[in-house]
Amino acid sequence: MRPPRIILVDDHRLLCEAFTKLLEPHCEVVGTFGDGRSLLAGVKKLSPDIVVLDIAMPLLNGLDTARQLRARMPGIKIIFLTMNEDPDLAAEAFRIGASGYLLKNSATTELVQAIQEVYQGRSYISPLATNDLVGALFKKPGENPKKFELSIRQREVLQLLAEGKSMKEVARILKITPRTVAFHKYAMMDELHIQTNAELVQYAIKHQIIAV
Repeated sequence: MRPPRIILVDDHRLLCEAFTKLLEPHCEVVGTFGDGRSLLAGVKKLSPDIVVLDIAMPLLNGLDTARQLRARMPGIKIIFLTMNEDPDLAAEAFRIGASGYLLKNSATTELVQAIQEVYQGRSYISPLATNDLVGALFKKPGENPKKFELSIRQREVLQLLAEGKSMKEVARILKITPRTVAFHKYAMMDELHIQTNAELVQYAIKHQIIAV
């Protein structure tokens, strides 16, 4: 079996470099990216088997990146490598279609093990991330209050606005008009019963669309 082709996605360049050196004896690292948006722009031409990505990233967070990646290239395996120990977040990662979930404070050799497991068609969860994960995965829908579900485009707009970008900047990044950005912003505020930009940012933080 040939070595797996890997892409690393993390906004910390030094971390990407360190993991590249760790993985090179075992894998072929075909690319590294600093955010989800640049990954989505370049992933097809690199044809990876596995994408290893963080959750808290600028421009497009890891969960929304994974959602779009799975829709475009369903055969790619996804491993999350994150600092976040929230079991609900880990559960959401697997609902999206992740094959692995590790914490950054895990042993570095564990990433190699996770890649090997996932490449052979199995799933991998770091022992450090398993606390309360089973309960989060099997929560009944009725246990959480029903909430308004944002579309992919709304989540993109929300993240960029919450990061402090103007509507013109958001429009340029997403290649849409400022009027369309404004439409999405005020539609979200109306549906979520939010009245200020500060509340919009708080919502984005609470729902893991941006990190603090």
